[in-house]
Order: sequence, then structure tokens, then C-alpha cells
Amino acid sequence: MTVSKISTEPHAQGEIEVFRLANAAGAYVDVCNIGAGITAVVVPDREGRMADVALGYRAYADYVGDGACFGKTPGRFANRIAGGRFTLDGKEYRLAVNNGPNHLHGGPTGFANRLWQGETTGDGVAFTRTSPDGEEGYPGTLTARIAYAWDDDCCLTVLLEAACDAPTIVNLTNHSYWNLAGENAGSVLGHKLRLRASRWLPTDETLIPTGELAGVAGTPMDFRTSKPLGRDIRADFPALRYGKGYDNCWAVDDWRADEETTVAELYDPKSGRRLSVRSTQPGVQVYTGNWLAGSPLSKSGRPYADYDGVAIECQGFPDAPNRPDFPSAELRPGEAYRRTIRFRFDVR
Repeated sequence: MTVSKISTEPHAQGEIEVFRLANAAGAYVDVCNIGAGITAVVVPDREGRMADVALGYRAYADYVGDGACFGKTPGRFANRIAGGRFTLDGKEYRLAVNNGPNHLHGGPTGFANRLWQGETTGDGVAFTRTSPDGEEGYPGTLTARIAYAWDDDCCLTVLLEAACDAPTIVNLTNHSYWNLAGENAGSVLGHKLRLRASRWLPTDETLIPTGELAGVAGTPMDFRTSKPLGRDIRADFPALRYGKGYDNCWAVDDWRADEETTVAELYDPKSGRRLSVRSTQPGVQVYTGNWLAGSPLSKSGRPYADYDGVAIECQGFPDAPNRPDFPSAELRPGEAYRRTIRFRFDVR
């Protein structure tokens, strides 16, 4: 395993830094201090041909302020908070409204559009950032750390950690978009997805959960058996109309706090590449890239189209600060927030 810095370039916030983690077979992952994000994952297909399966941009500077949040770590709270408001210990906090009537991914700047401090750790790379009290409206100073490790089995481990000096809320995830045929291959709707989830979170038309955990049986939300992403995406079903495709959270079956479990499997029949996802998070948001058109140019120099990639975001439930029956998003001084996501690539 080798870890090296492969790029440094100036930016208004400081220096953009990119690191490469390469294994013995030549498969590698590039990670960047913009949003502590993933900018490339190069792995073989069933014939041994390498391709980059993570969507990204030709210019590193384009990762700052992109609406799609390619590869990055949204925060302080990933996903949506209704009306940009929540109450903690009897006090109401107001956050920026940046997604219709709601707060999304930590606000218009958030963690994803900041330069983090990166360092090599021997077997990987870690990024740290301190978010001051009041940033984007959140209470308390929060220090976050995102660590990446890559191994010879093509498993990428993402460790998400945080600590605070006053009560606050936190929900971190990785927002990579995958196309297992290659980042320049076009639509991902032929990929097959399986989820370990028999319940999902219905939402209103602004994608805020209603509070119900509904069974997936008999609906287009049923991925308990592997099926193409595009099979039911045009179905006359409220969730699919609201988001122009899948942009929903599923509750992971048999979830227990701090226990890692298999969450999802994504497979591309053409290349034979398979992505298996494990996590300690209670939910998984699946977003089929319904609004990717208009994003900055791809690494290959082509414009992105809707549905060119799929994000599989292991996270806490959306709007959890306003739903006491959901797994808690609260973090208090002396407590450690620690979540793990593993992306393992192989072929079949």
C-alpha cells in the first residue's frame, strides 16, 4: 500500500490537496481536502481493465459549491431538516433554508464546501475540521475527522468522527456517486441494486419524512431482491414523482448502534463490477442522480446527464432532530460520534 500527495493547487480558501491511496494491484483511490471527499476510485472489471467508477469533475476547484456534492462529506447535518429549524434542550435553532423550504446538507456552505486539513496516516489519509459555534446556525464548536483507508482487497473504509464542546446535532456521510461501468459511461439505471431494508421513510413533496416507517413490499421501493435501478423509476408513485426518481431513505434491517452490517449491493452486469456497502449507520439514502444535468464538466470532459450515477449514503435519518422516535442525532460534550462505512469492490 502506498499513500502519496499527488496534487496541490492554490484556492481562495487556501491550498487544494489531493492524496492517492494505491494497493498492490494498482487499484487506487484519490481523496481531496475539499469537503474531505473522494475524487476517484479506479478498480478492475471482470477482464482486469481499470476504470474510474466515482463521478467527479475535470477541475478540482469545481468541487467547491457544486450542487451535486460529488464525493464529499456534507455536514454538520447531512440530508434535510424541516423548515431549517430544530429544538435542542428547549431552545430553538434556526438554520439556513437552502432546499425549497428546508435546510439541506449543513447549509449553503456547510462542511462540503470548505477546505479541510489533510494528513497521511501511514495506511491512509485523514481530514480534520473545526466548525465554530454558530456556523450555519448550529450550536457548539464541533471538531470532525474523516479518515480513509484502502486495502489490497479493494475495500475503502471511511471513518467519520466528531466531538463537541456544547450540545449539538451531527449526521455525517459520504456523498459519492457511483457508476460501475466507469464515470464516463452514461446512465446508471441498468445497474442492479439490493438493499437490506424492508422499511423506508415516506416523505412529503419537499422530501421531509412524515415520521412513518412503511413496508416496501408491493411498492417500487422494494430492493430486498436485486433489481435494475430503472425498472420502477417511472412508476406512478408519490416518492418517485416528488424527486423525479429515487431520493429516499431506507431503514436498515436489524440495525443496532455501533454494530456494522451489510447495507447494500450494487452490480453492473456489463463490467461485472460489484460494490458491497457495510455500515454502522441506521439509514441509507439512495439518490439516482435525478438532477445531475448542468453540473460542471466530468473528468472526461463531457457534460453530465441526469441518472449518470447513484449515491448510496449511509447516514442517520433525515429530520431526526425533529423526530424523537428516530435514532438520535444529538451529540453532547464527552460523547464520541463514530460511524463507519465500507465500500468494497470486486467482480463476478
